[in-house]
Amino acid sequence: MTKISASDISKLRELTGAGMMDCKKALEEAQGDFEAAQDWLRKKGISKAAKREDREAREGVVVSKTNADQTKGVVVALNCETDFVARNDNFIAMTNKIADIALANMPASLEDLLALPYEGSVTIGEKVGEQNGIIGEKVELSRYEPLSAAQLLVYNHSNNKRSVLVAFNKKDAAFEQAGKDVAMQIAAMNPVSVSKDDIDPAVVAKEIEIGKELARNEGKAEDMLEKIAMGRLNKFFQENTLLSQKFVKNNDQTVDQYLKSLDKELTVTAFKHIAL
Repeated sequence: MTKISASDISKLRELTGAGMMDCKKALEEAQGDFEAAQDWLRKKGISKAAKREDREAREGVVVSKTNADQTKGVVVALNCETDFVARNDNFIAMTNKIADIALANMPASLEDLLALPYEGSVTIGEKVGEQNGIIGEKVELSRYEPLSAAQLLVYNHSNNKRSVLVAFNKKDAAFEQAGKDVAMQIAAMNPVSVSKDDIDPAVVAKEIEIGKELARNEGKAEDMLEKIAMGRLNKFFQENTLLSQKFVKNNDQTVDQYLKSLDKELTVTAFKHIAL
């Protein structure tokens, strides 16, 4: 049997919200495979939190910025080990400067961003590397997300640990508040995609499989499993895709209905959301 360490159990517990013994059992059943262990917990109805791939960073600063005409934007995350460093004015200023450089150049990838000049002949990557010795803890530029659209709006949370960039298909000064509202919706409700059409078919297939297994464990008849699983899948879409979510400022309408009330053609084309 695969040896399961206490740190592995703690990591799975943090990812899922399940109890220690349940996490140990799941890892044993999955032979140490974390993704399979999470699926095992969900099929047993134990897992309390869905896996989120973009929730790995512990401390640091995240910031979103757009250019003057709101057609280009970036989100960057600079990581560190302690909140003490993350709250330092110099660390915050450095994150903002990196975001400014990213916005001015719109590099295609994080690697390209790290290669850009920070000051003089020193690159961003070199500047970030210097901080490890200066600060005395690990510093890493972990995330960079560029975005272009007809109109981009941002939401930067007051603690610098969560930031959202949301893209509209149309531009109008009247959409400013709507963009901020939708960005805050994303920060609060954490959708996995804009709509169900954007979700990886493999994820959909997995949700159906989990739905069937849950129904089977509840004692439902085999000929009802597909129907029950599809019902759970639709609920998954309603809760986890932005346009189908209930609008937090008015639960009587979805986000899509809210946007259509402003302009019948208005919609969200993409979003970027980074949280530490």
